[in-house]
This record gives sequence, C-alpha cells and structure tokens, in this order.
Amino acid sequence: MKAVVQRRYGSAELGDLDVPVPGRGEVLLEVRAAGVDMGTWHLLTGRPYLLRVIGFGFRGPRSPVPGRDVSGVVAAVGPGVTAFAAGDEVFGTCDGAFAEYTVAPVTRLARKPAGLSFAEAAAMPISGGTALQGLRTVQAGQRVLVLGAGGGVGSYGVQIARSLGAHVTGVCSTGKVELVRSLGAHEVVDYTVADFTGTYDLVLDCGGHRSLSRLRAAAGRHGTVVLVGSETSGPLLGGFDRALRAMALNPFVPQKLVALTSAERGDVFEELRVLVEDGHVRPAVGRTFPLPEALDAVEHVYSRRSAGKVVVTI
Repeated sequence: MKAVVQRRYGSAELGDLDVPVPGRGEVLLEVRAAGVDMGTWHLLTGRPYLLRVIGFGFRGPRSPVPGRDVSGVVAAVGPGVTAFAAGDEVFGTCDGAFAEYTVAPVTRLARKPAGLSFAEAAAMPISGGTALQGLRTVQAGQRVLVLGAGGGVGSYGVQIARSLGAHVTGVCSTGKVELVRSLGAHEVVDYTVADFTGTYDLVLDCGGHRSLSRLRAAAGRHGTVVLVGSETSGPLLGGFDRALRAMALNPFVPQKLVALTSAERGDVFEELRVLVEDGHVRPAVGRTFPLPEALDAVEHVYSRRSAGKVVVTI
C-alpha cells in the first residue's frame, strides 16, 4: 500500500508498506480521508521535545506513519470485534492515517454520520471531540468566548456552544470572519482590527499565546478559562508552559483554569455523530490535499492560513 513513511523526526516521504493486520479489538480500515491539525506537525517534527519524553518516541517517532484523524470503510475485523463489520463506514482516530490502509482500535471509532462525506467525517474526531469536552459545563444563556474561532477546534467550539444555548463571540483573523459568522457566532471580532472586550462565563482558547492574566480578565470574577493549546517557538515546551502555569495558579485564583487534555474515545465521537445528524454541527473543511501532497497539507496548517479543517484525501 502507499503511505507517508516517517523513519525519523523532521523527514517523511511517500513510500510502500505492507498492509497492516488488525489485532484483537482492532479493525482494518480502507482509509478514505485523514484530518490534519497542529498535532500532526508536532509529531512529524518531534517538537517540542516534551512530546518525545511523554511517550511519542524518544529517538524517533513511535508510529512510522503520521496522521491520527481518520475516516474510511472497514475492510476486515480482528479477533473479538463485534461492534463493526466489513463494509461499515466509520470515523475516529488511529496511529497512521496517512496511508491507504490502517488499523484502528474499535474503542476509538464511531459510525460515520449520515449525509457527511468522508472528508468531512475525517475533520471531526480530534478537533470536534476537543471542543465538545471543553464546553461540558456550558449552560443556556451563558456568554462564551471562542479564541481561534476560525480554526479546527474553534470552528466546532462556536457551533457546539451555540447548540447549548450560549451567546457566542468568536475571535479570528480577517480572512476567517465570514466563516465564523456562518457557523453561528452571535458576534465576531477581527483581532487584527480590535481586541475583544467584556467578560464571559467561559473562554475557550484555541489559538495564540495570550497571557493568563488577559484570559482571567475576560472570564470575570467566577468564569472558566479552558486552554486547548498554545503555540510558541520554544523547542522544549512549545507553549505547554502556559498550561503548567495555569495548573499551578488554579488553586489561588477565583477563576477556574482548565488545561484541557481531551480523550479520544468512541463514545465522544458518537456524541459528535448525533450533533451532526441533528443539524447542530457541520464540519468546516477548508482545503483538501491528495495523499502524495500530505506534507504540503501539514505545512499549510502550520502556516495558520487555513480556515476550518485541512483534510488529506486518499
């Protein structure tokens, strides 16, 4: 099969590999599409170095094939699998989505939402699941601020918060204003023109590296700040330092500071499927790239020019 093959950090190319064999509790997927996010870039480059220490491969990548968001068709099932059968259309996460075939644990899969393309389904698992888990505490009538509203997690954050009955303000760059407005944000702030103002019950921070003091001010006296990610050029921590500082500061401030670690589970993806089929969420796919151009897709995400999710089609 054709696959993007990565033997060491910082280098990958299209090559040939044997079709993998599903083990117990796994299925073999004929991959139709793979989502791309900043996490893909981090695992390709091995930066920040903290990723290597926490289990993604110290000397080289743990998985020889990058890519984690996936959608496709079940080609075969491994021992003990009863939840899916050959021919089922599914989406979820795996290790090695940039390939014509991959294996995935059934615990990280759900059935593909009816009416979605494979590209749209592949855009959902990590970004949509992260937004869903970051907004668990939102109640109807609350005010929610989504920073990075035009990106992968943010585009879902706007829609999910809106579906929960919140008043949603989305913050993004000029080129993403119309997208964020189309996703249902009540207010859209172009941060290149003016910064956001006011206070909010929950701040979902999906982009940039704003200071904790600025985020706490936006959350008012008793609001919640959910840190999804932070990007800096630091080779060691690369933005993780802000999450660490938030956890240390949390017991001493009136706001609740959450450094979100999202779970990749089939039940979370099933919740996303229901939201899609009920008409509350629609994946915002910005650009698609064919498998031979997968590395260009990763660089496009790294450039931060993408509006919505970037997807590799197979």
